[in-house]
Amino acid sequence: MTSDGNGTKRGLLERLAEGPVICAEGYLFELESRGYLQAGGFVPEVVLEFPEAVMQLHREFVRAGSDVVEALTYYGHREKLRLIGKEDLLEPLNRNALAIAKEAADEAGGEPALLAGNICNTNLFTPDDTKTDAVIRAMFEEQVGWAVEGGADMIIAETFSYTAEALIALDVMKQTGLPTVVTMGLHREHVTRDGHSAAESCKMLEDAGADVVGLNCMRGPATLLPFVKQVRAAVSCHVAALPVPFRTTEAEPTFQSLRDPACNCIPNDRPFPVALDPMTCNRYEIGEFAKEAYDAGVRYLGICCGNAPHHTRQMAEALGRRPPASRFSPDMSKHFAFGTDASLLAENREYTDKL
Repeated sequence: MTSDGNGTKRGLLERLAEGPVICAEGYLFELESRGYLQAGGFVPEVVLEFPEAVMQLHREFVRAGSDVVEALTYYGHREKLRLIGKEDLLEPLNRNALAIAKEAADEAGGEPALLAGNICNTNLFTPDDTKTDAVIRAMFEEQVGWAVEGGADMIIAETFSYTAEALIALDVMKQTGLPTVVTMGLHREHVTRDGHSAAESCKMLEDAGADVVGLNCMRGPATLLPFVKQVRAAVSCHVAALPVPFRTTEAEPTFQSLRDPACNCIPNDRPFPVALDPMTCNRYEIGEFAKEAYDAGVRYLGICCGNAPHHTRQMAEALGRRPPASRFSPDMSKHFAFGTDASLLAENREYTDKL
């Protein structure tokens, strides 16, 4: 990454004008797998209890090629903290998440990474009860306000099932004057929960002033990309695509709908969210997704729940980059059996078919 030549950090839109921007997401799943966060509620108390674990993951994602450090405030809103009886932690949780992310962004080698404030679906929105709109707006306002005070370069609003809720979020975000990214999440139905196609929803967001619109979460590369292409054809602004790294299919299009017939010991026979391992995309599948999405005109790319640094690195490399972590990208030439180096023992190389 480079600056504008004057030592000034380029903003999101400047970077998108020059090429792809990578945003690593997936903090909740990765920190759960590392033993720092509880699946189910997925409340990011980790930013208060184990800030060093959050910082380490930020660093790993940046080192793997992420241009954006997203503050871990997803599900760090008032409703989630109310559910666990810890609303008193709302402000310190958000402020600490932003401070950790800012430190990680500022220490990135070369040009600093962009610091993103983050808001998300509240799970409170219902289309027939407009009284909740004011409650939801207030939740977004407090989180966005802390993001601005924390030095955010941009604001991300993600994983919305209702276009109407996303529009409330966008209206709050636009008041800041910062670049905005808004992504919808499609469940098994091919429309939002308020009945809009992905293309219609994203066009409505563009018309309301969003700088980047698109889709994230829920669907893996195979079942997200067709709808991303529809969005690309419908809007003139930048488009975002951030799938989950799981092998979803037409029959099971979301990671919540995946089943594992090879295992009979999963509670409730539902691999989501902690037994999805056998359905995880390998790094090369992520690389192929990145290339196809880029060729389709998508410039804001990333991976959502289930993402790990090696996925992000592969995405960066598929887009022609060599982030610091590429120093350790696979090189099988020195492997004792599968290698090609002339100094390897011939007896071992000839044994490969029996391994």
